[in-house]
Amino acid sequence: MALNTNKKLKLYYSIKEVAKMFDVSESLLRYWETEFPTLHPKTTSNNVRQYTEADIKQIRNIHNLVKVRGFKIAAARKMILKNPTVVDKSTEILNTLVSVRDELKSIRKQLDTLQ
Repeated sequence: MALNTNKKLKLYYSIKEVAKMFDVSESLLRYWETEFPTLHPKTTSNNVRQYTEADIKQIRNIHNLVKVRGFKIAAARKMILKNPTVVDKSTEILNTLVSVRDELKSIRKQLDTLQ
């Protein structure tokens, strides 16, 4: 049997890891759980939150709307509940644009060193 190298090795992420991914506080993630009904990470018997890739995708959408685009919590909640596919697509597009921008900056930096 061949080894599948595309597989994610980690199924669950701690709240600390997720907070670090988005550069937000752990308390903000807990607050978002109360404000967004679609966000509900698994909790263990000791009330330790375990975030899946689906939860992280939800957080990415919330972060995009609230922190990046400046939506109020109520407006972001309404948008996520009303048009989840549109929110997913706009977040994907934004992430792609940011990565293209970063790549262009890197290329420019390399070109500047050649001169």
